[in-house]
Amino acid sequence: MSPALAVVTAAALTLAWVAQMARWLRVLQREHYDARAMSRFLGRWTSPPAPSARALGSRGPTKRLPRRPFTLSHALILVVAMSLLLRADGLLVAATVVYGALCPVGLALRGRTGALVFTQRLTTTAVVAAVVSVAIAAVSLATSRPYLGAVVAVWAVPPVLDLVTRLLKPLEERRARRFVERAARRLAAVHPRVVGITGSYGKTSTKNHLAQLIQGTRAVVATPRSYNNRAGLSRAINDGLVEGTEVFVAEMGTYGPGEIRELCRWFPPEVSVVTAIGPVHLERMGSLDVIETAKREITERATTVVLNVDDPRLAGWVAPLRVAGKRVVTAASAGPADVRVAHEGDQWRVVVGGEEVACSPVPVGVRATNVACAIGAALALEVPLEAVVAGLARLAPVEHRQGVARAASGVVVIDDTFNANPASAMSALESLREVEGPGRRVVVTPGLVELGREQHTENLRLGRRIAALGAELVVVQRTNVVALALGYERPLRRFDRRDQAVEWVRANLGEGDAVLYLNDLPDHYP
Repeated sequence: MSPALAVVTAAALTLAWVAQMARWLRVLQREHYDARAMSRFLGRWTSPPAPSARALGSRGPTKRLPRRPFTLSHALILVVAMSLLLRADGLLVAATVVYGALCPVGLALRGRTGALVFTQRLTTTAVVAAVVSVAIAAVSLATSRPYLGAVVAVWAVPPVLDLVTRLLKPLEERRARRFVERAARRLAAVHPRVVGITGSYGKTSTKNHLAQLIQGTRAVVATPRSYNNRAGLSRAINDGLVEGTEVFVAEMGTYGPGEIRELCRWFPPEVSVVTAIGPVHLERMGSLDVIETAKREITERATTVVLNVDDPRLAGWVAPLRVAGKRVVTAASAGPADVRVAHEGDQWRVVVGGEEVACSPVPVGVRATNVACAIGAALALEVPLEAVVAGLARLAPVEHRQGVARAASGVVVIDDTFNANPASAMSALESLREVEGPGRRVVVTPGLVELGREQHTENLRLGRRIAALGAELVVVQRTNVVALALGYERPLRRFDRRDQAVEWVRANLGEGDAVLYLNDLPDHYP
């Protein structure tokens, strides 16, 4: 090989590696530096073509089933395998450069829904990954196939990032600890009463409703948006907790056992609220039992626990917690409880301690069980009942969670793009069903994710429910298109991006029609 060709080859492989690194670093950052995300998303983007309907056990017509395409990635994998067998190094390098520059097709270098942000953590990860990749590339330099190592480095970017993320975790823990310790000192100095809220779903809404209910009677600070991990809680305290704050409402999330226990060690709650146990993050957790165990950690340091006993798993916590000496406040919408918010027609009946204390209009997009949990927490903080009842008028839905609006075209738009669990999906479909008028009903969705082994089943169920409502189905992206199509069993529309689906809605729906935007996957999903 001539020196000029060697330089060109090395430069091309380097650029291919840079392109791969940019793509997969963005996935890693969007997945909160979960090392396991590399294998999960590599599988999603390079999975083989979808099986037929018959292979999935459906009796539906196979011809209507959208199929995942045989992609460029699949073709290049075959070329690389053949090149290795034939020792055709030129073809091997060419296929690797094309793969690095273009694949996986659709996983953009610069994201539409979240660009790469060069934080200290990302920079450290990228530098160490570069060192590991250079070491891999250098292994073959003294052999008869000097570019083989560089080829491996390009294809190995996801597993290298997995390895580097695991290696750097202790360092990142030490870095984060200083920030968290500062937040803990700030919390101790201001000394507000702390309410910790968790649940598979409903925790953000319940957090906001609690703040709305006690506004004016207590100086309250709640964690913004979905700041529910250690870094988010620390930032909320360091940036937002001011002298005179009487109540700090902390949303607490988890991807596995031990995380909420650690949050409660740094920021111990006096009152804990658990809204629901469901198959959210099931892909990471493995089972509902593990999810329940992880959520129960929030009760360990609390003196008062508020539970949504409409959830049968949470109803089973009541007696053991009381035996353990906890004060337990039960909340519900369907059955008897200390606080019950019953949805009757267009009114809410609020019952506290067996006595009706309010009857008020139902705000659109606000769920009764979340309100019942918020009322229970407010009463646990000794907020006067009359003040809590007055606060009902301030309740409003969280943005992008079943918000309802009417577009200039006359189309009723239900925005549920931030909800991504089976229970909220069914609730949103019920909201679509309740829209008055004879027009078309359309559901735009990529389906539900992070449900592990239940993901296919839940999306199949979602497709069936949409069909039962007589609504038209528009599927965005291809992650769940097979299961949704099998459940829907009718012709559907599919778009690669949500903005394409929005354009179709605007061009085809009008006065009297309604559309539900259900969930919105970021673009690092296929």
